[in-house]
Amino acid sequence: MKKTILVAIMLFSITTVLQAQSIRFGVKGGVNFANQNGDDVPAFTDKESITSYHAGLVSEIKLFDRFAIQPELLYSTQGATYKNAVEEFKNELGYLSVPVLAKIYLSESLSLELGPQASFLLNDRKNVDFGDAETFEFGVVGGLGLNITKNLFIQARYGLGLTEASKEADIKNSTIQLSAGIMF
Repeated sequence: MKKTILVAIMLFSITTVLQAQSIRFGVKGGVNFANQNGDDVPAFTDKESITSYHAGLVSEIKLFDRFAIQPELLYSTQGATYKNAVEEFKNELGYLSVPVLAKIYLSESLSLELGPQASFLLNDRKNVDFGDAETFEFGVVGGLGLNITKNLFIQARYGLGLTEASKEADIKNSTIQLSAGIMF
């Protein structure tokens, strides 16, 4: 009898937790202000950020009243422009990025978003040779989100690569992203 009551309480608890969770899906896109940090870039005297884009899918798994997990699947371009005395070279890398963020609601509409990001290199458009680009990059991202309506949102975040972006040069990606999206 005690086991039956215990099992009933556990099933009721699990059902209540599952019903409290809500999962929403959406799309987002926006602008990247990307740069590369590092010391090992010979023959270049100046480096500038590039303006590029990101776009993809987003979901939100609400676990508690003010806490959710937000996994995303984004195509994101990153890199930098390098200059020497004679020429300018652009290093642009296209990644499939998978951030998984803890989303902490500071108010009904404002949220703090922090978490890891794994990025997989899809293409490498460059007119400068730093050697082969790494095919995997691990980083961290953090920022703020603002729900304008129940379905429309904007986000601002900073992403910092923790692993090298090139096999032969000591450079890491860093990106500021401004996004807008819609949840369904």
